[in-house]
Amino acid sequence: MYGLSLLIQLAGEAALLLYGLSLVQRGVDRAYGAQLREGLGRALRDRWRAFAAGLLATTALQSSTAAGLMVGGLHAAGALGLVPALGAMLGANVGTALIAQVLSFDLRPVFPLVILLGWMAFKRGKKARTRDLGRAAIGLGLMLCALFLLLSSMQPVEHSEGLRQLLHLLEGSPPAAALLAALLAWATHSSLAAVLLVGSLASTGVIGAEAAVAMVAGANLGGSVPPLLAARHGARGGGTDPAGLRLPVGNLLNRLAGAVLVLALLPQVTALLSAAPGRLVADAHLGFNLVMAALFLPLLDPLSRLLRRMLPDLPPERNPGAPRYLDEGALATPPVALANAAREVLRMADTLETMLRDAGEALRRADRDEARAVGRLDDVLDRLHGAVHAYLARLPQEDLPEAEARRLAEIRAFAIALEHAGDAVSRNLSKHAARRARRGIPLSPEDLRVLEAQTGRLLAQLRLAVAVFLHEDAEAARQLVREKEAWRSAEREATDHLVEASPAGSAAASLVLDVTRDLKRIGAHLAGIAYPLLERQGELRSTRLRAPSVTAGE
Repeated sequence: MYGLSLLIQLAGEAALLLYGLSLVQRGVDRAYGAQLREGLGRALRDRWRAFAAGLLATTALQSSTAAGLMVGGLHAAGALGLVPALGAMLGANVGTALIAQVLSFDLRPVFPLVILLGWMAFKRGKKARTRDLGRAAIGLGLMLCALFLLLSSMQPVEHSEGLRQLLHLLEGSPPAAALLAALLAWATHSSLAAVLLVGSLASTGVIGAEAAVAMVAGANLGGSVPPLLAARHGARGGGTDPAGLRLPVGNLLNRLAGAVLVLALLPQVTALLSAAPGRLVADAHLGFNLVMAALFLPLLDPLSRLLRRMLPDLPPERNPGAPRYLDEGALATPPVALANAAREVLRMADTLETMLRDAGEALRRADRDEARAVGRLDDVLDRLHGAVHAYLARLPQEDLPEAEARRLAEIRAFAIALEHAGDAVSRNLSKHAARRARRGIPLSPEDLRVLEAQTGRLLAQLRLAVAVFLHEDAEAARQLVREKEAWRSAEREATDHLVEASPAGSAAASLVLDVTRDLKRIGAHLAGIAYPLLERQGELRSTRLRAPSVTAGE
């Protein structure tokens, strides 16, 4: 009975550790997530700078898994190459080992103060970033508190003969110890949490040095599984693009090689680590990742070639994010190249139409999974936009006749408008669907009818924009501009509805207003395609402001 009670207690304390870790990640990501992604995008140009960027990102996020998902997203979007992405993952692995070094010290006197300061910043902070950093500080304090509780709970285990015998079985089977730690790291989605738990076991004498080192290797291996599973589940529809698996598979191979080396040389590796049991685990974790970084950084080029052979690109017809019409041979004939780029931009318009339909359905059904799928389609839109932009940049623009130069500008402008519209759908409409699901906001049949009609209006605007882009249809251009006034009326009606709503219906009315404003913003992006045509035809006024009246005597 005592053993069952102790296991429940340890499980609760491990859950507190994971909750604290999630608070740190969420707080830092909300406060500095955009800057971290931008910094990674700038730094990921060569393997050494990428290594440093991955290390810094993991130190901020307190998790190599979170940093790996961030790097994987940039790589999947085509923002960086495979070699620097692999270098960033090596840096992320070293970063989490440095965090384990810090947390291995006795920080019991610190965590109450950290939680207090975090709570004050979270409750009293006037700026969102201050509150987010307060949330991260609370999470860090809870992590330290959980470690202290784990150590306290593990001390009686020294006198529990049954549990000691069970855990001492690991001493005779290092592979089993490594497998147990790998499963723990996979289940918690954190190699850091698994290593800290192993450190608690080692510091109380429950497991010996060799078993602890084997478990450190296993925890590092298990920590590479969640990004791989996320990449496998990240594809929409008919299967995963093998190219999207290269980065997590490369990281898995790195850690698998390290785990095999450690298990093969376990007595020698353990002899090199002569620290006290608690420090031994942290030192083994750091040494493991430093050695793997030193071994693999010079080998990233052959590793990337191996990964490309193992996981080749999908054929364009099976990869929605791969361009289909951007023929490099046509660049010598600008009219053909421009026609190719226009066809690719029409694929972007089709993708945006699917995103709008799916976002509307996610909002209607309050389906968070469908909302996340819209975000994955935005990645497809971003990749197509990047490919079109790079293709047009290779055209010899200084030699283009005026008509072709104007067409190039129109293609580029429409591609940019579609990409911005897709970002708005992914970041705002999907967020509203997730908010409705999370808060359980009920929408009346009338609210749903209004949102469905507004989504249909925006889809009609998208078709008008395509007509303007393809055929220079002046009437479609005029209708696009007139729709902007219709959206102003829709926004006013939604605002009036919120003002008149009862307290019970205010949440639904506020959601309808937010969605209306975001749809209006998307419509403004689409309307931009009409202005060049109307301006050439002299149908645009220079300003909507009425001229000031002239007073007497002037």
